[in-house]
Amino acid sequence: MMRSLLLLLVLVSVFSCSKPDLPRSIIQFSDKTYLALGDSYTVGDAVYQKESFPFQLVDQLNAAGIKTSDPDVVAYTGWTTSNLIDGIKQAKLKEKYDFVTLLIGVNNQYMKFSKETYRKEFAELLNTAISHSAGGRATVFVISIPDWGVTPFGQLKNPVEVTIEIDAFNKINREEAFNARVHYIDITPGSRLAENDQSLTSADSLHPSGKMYAEWVKQLLPMVKKELY
Repeated sequence: MMRSLLLLLVLVSVFSCSKPDLPRSIIQFSDKTYLALGDSYTVGDAVYQKESFPFQLVDQLNAAGIKTSDPDVVAYTGWTTSNLIDGIKQAKLKEKYDFVTLLIGVNNQYMKFSKETYRKEFAELLNTAISHSAGGRATVFVISIPDWGVTPFGQLKNPVEVTIEIDAFNKINREEAFNARVHYIDITPGSRLAENDQSLTSADSLHPSGKMYAEWVKQLLPMVKKELY
């Protein structure tokens, strides 16, 4: 009788301490993942990495309680749409990300590449972004091209012409974003505030400062949060 009682107590102890065999998705929550596609504006030229808009966005998401890993950045200074297409191929991305941002085109404009080519390649990049987005179209965010014509560097060129051209390229990426049914964040009007506020431009007299990138994040954050909750 005593031996049977001891065996029963051991079995009760074992079963009460063991954990149910639950799927990992139930017992463990992974950090959100983020793919940032673009050029120098995504890299964050002339500012610390933590001041670039992808890293500021991640910081804000974490502060809001949405655990997010550092972004995977496929971007490089001087890249055009065709360069980004090649860069993505070389990166050999295989996973799907919880969300994706795309900002590309200023170098197409600067080098006076054709708008027809930009439209074609931008549409291709949008499809690529969607294919790497776990939420499909709902978690892809296109960011407009800022107007560098208002910066001290831009003022040495032809700022009026730059503004006209930037608007033309943004018309294309806005139309393609609409056609693809993805989010579109128009940061261009805010970028023009740099004409009268030097604190919005970095030390290189061309790229946005961390303060300017923070303004972009203010526009991005509510949309991203809404889709990730």
